[in-house]
Amino acid sequence: MAANVSDTNRKLDLAKSESSRVLVAFAVTGLIFMLLPGTFLGVWNLFAISRQQASESVSASWIQAHGHAQIFGWIGSFIIGIGYYSMAKLRPMRLFGLSTSWTCWALWTTGVGLRWLVNVYLWNWRLMLPFSALLELTGFLIFFIAISQHRSPDGEKKGIQTWMLIVIGGTVGFLATLLLNLGAAIYLSACGESPALPTRIDQRFLVLTTWGFLVPFVWGFSARWLPVLLGLKELRNRGLIVGFGLNCIGIIAALAGSFVVSTIMLVFASVVEVIALRLFESSCNPPKIRGVHSIFPMFVRLAYVWLIAAALLSIWASISSDSNGIWGASRHALTVGFLSTMVFCIGPRMLPAFAGVRELFSTKLMGASLILLGLGCALRVSSEVLAYQHLVNSAWEWLPVSAVMELTAVVVFALNMGCTFMKRPVTKEDFWVQIRAQRN
Repeated sequence: MAANVSDTNRKLDLAKSESSRVLVAFAVTGLIFMLLPGTFLGVWNLFAISRQQASESVSASWIQAHGHAQIFGWIGSFIIGIGYYSMAKLRPMRLFGLSTSWTCWALWTTGVGLRWLVNVYLWNWRLMLPFSALLELTGFLIFFIAISQHRSPDGEKKGIQTWMLIVIGGTVGFLATLLLNLGAAIYLSACGESPALPTRIDQRFLVLTTWGFLVPFVWGFSARWLPVLLGLKELRNRGLIVGFGLNCIGIIAALAGSFVVSTIMLVFASVVEVIALRLFESSCNPPKIRGVHSIFPMFVRLAYVWLIAAALLSIWASISSDSNGIWGASRHALTVGFLSTMVFCIGPRMLPAFAGVRELFSTKLMGASLILLGLGCALRVSSEVLAYQHLVNSAWEWLPVSAVMELTAVVVFALNMGCTFMKRPVTKEDFWVQIRAQRN
């Protein structure tokens, strides 16, 4: 019996060690996509738009390449890496487990990178566009099968918790997004004039990608981590489910072309989730800010303010005849104000521990990245509305300033996380020495 327990513990330790390496690989890949294909190309696009004072001055294919790298290359890579780590943390994985995680990483990274090259350089795009989408879907399916077969050892006792249901919903949304991406790529390959999605398809695709895939993941992990990290009162679990249900209705309405109904549902969903999380109620315990910057709790709450602002802007855009700038501002408030801010808050708090490091390289760099990102996003959202809607002509000059601020924030974040991953992992002995030193 003792030998069996020892063997099980050894396998579990090996799985955790390997999962940490997998997580770091996905995280570093995500940081590279965030910096170069994602943010740098986005800044380049914005400078061109500002110079020409017209959103149409930049190829739609380039804009979509930037978005794809940010959403799938950066955040998608983070999510898959964390997923592999979370499974191995509970028990050694079986078929399609960690042994196939590197295949998943290779397929996913190649697919996202190829998609960026195709959109920017138009290289054999009628063949490579669907091929890149197929690589992405195949990589994700390896991951999807692994998590579908995985069972928590205490899952039968506790049942599926509310946050898990929302994360499962986000995973299904992730799969649906990649299936639609493949279908759209095949359609463009056969009938399109460029690898860029037409506006009517792109609008629906963006709603499914952001509200159907990314937002539920953040909601689910917020329900899992924020009560402990921020010392929140007990969650309203029924409210979390209601908010997620309203969100699903909004997505279905958008896919059907009813954007006014969709945006209204998304506003209600966002408000209900904030109420259910009890983010703006008085906390019952002090926040856990050891190892991170003290502004961490404030920026988590600010991210959810951006979420509601993005949903409200989308209502305005859906009822406006000239809405390019408003839609752009809404998407930026969601992707940068909400999603990126949450990654900048939670990433430095959780990833170092997941990677076996336990200590963030610099809390000051974390604070600087959050402040720069917040200021850049506020300037970008406001200037996009004022410039694109021809309300304030000088707002065109603010766009590149906001781009540089956000680029600086991204570089600082990537530098901080990169240096963190390069630090020597803290051993169990070192960890307990630090704990005793703090107590003394």
